[in-house]
Amino acid sequence: MTSTTPHATATTSAAVGEPPARFPDLVAAEWIKVRSLRSTPWVIVLVTLVVTGVAAARALADYNNFPSYNALTRREHPFSLGDAFPAEAYLTLMLAAVAVGAIATVSEYGSGLIRTTTVAVPARGAVVLAKAVVQAVLWTVVGALVALCSFLVSQAILGARDAAIPISDPDALRAFAASALLGPVCALVGLGLGVLIRHSATTVVAGSFVLLLLPVFFSSRKPLSAAFANAMVRNAWQRLAQIYGTPAEAYNGATVAGSWTVYVLWPLVALALALVVVRRRDV
Repeated sequence: MTSTTPHATATTSAAVGEPPARFPDLVAAEWIKVRSLRSTPWVIVLVTLVVTGVAAARALADYNNFPSYNALTRREHPFSLGDAFPAEAYLTLMLAAVAVGAIATVSEYGSGLIRTTTVAVPARGAVVLAKAVVQAVLWTVVGALVALCSFLVSQAILGARDAAIPISDPDALRAFAASALLGPVCALVGLGLGVLIRHSATTVVAGSFVLLLLPVFFSSRKPLSAAFANAMVRNAWQRLAQIYGTPAEAYNGATVAGSWTVYVLWPLVALALALVVVRRRDV
């Protein structure tokens, strides 16, 4: 009769046991999940077409109206950046980003896949961070692509009136960076809300309200209300991207540095809350 020694048993268990998942493996797994969703490429294509189409329409309108503008407007063409990064179109991008970021989390809760995920990877915080990395990279690429398309198309149209601005212009660079980073900021907020709420429709509605509608409720006439408005992502983007030749006073005290700070704090707070909740709450 052959006896099994403790050393042999430990060696056998180590041989058959799988090594713990590394963080790059988690990122790769989350990317596969996002890529496998049929809605992801369609959302990206739709957002690109909407933003670029609106930018082209805005630029074409200014091209046609250019002869009727006064001499100062024709010389300084303050409408150029507004045409390149139209506010109404980028609201669509914000809505799409927050929805996709939310679905990246709540879809697993709805299907029950989250239980399999947590069994395979007990470190729930690492899973949330992997999702955040995938969403941040995806929407940074998408945001840069959309911003580049809308800028190039609008400036190509305005160039026929000598009203185009180069991408090397400081205001244009800042507007491009703010528009490119708007997507990942909103996606990470949506992801954080998804972990907190864990319901698809409710999360998308909550994200849309916080990012798109809440700024409307703050008045610019009262200092405290204006301060809250300046702390909203939507208003921060408008301060960074929408330059119409107006003085700084017209932005109700919002500064460039403060607006960039808003860009940083919103996703950080959303992720911090998500990490706290996901570790303390059962799936």
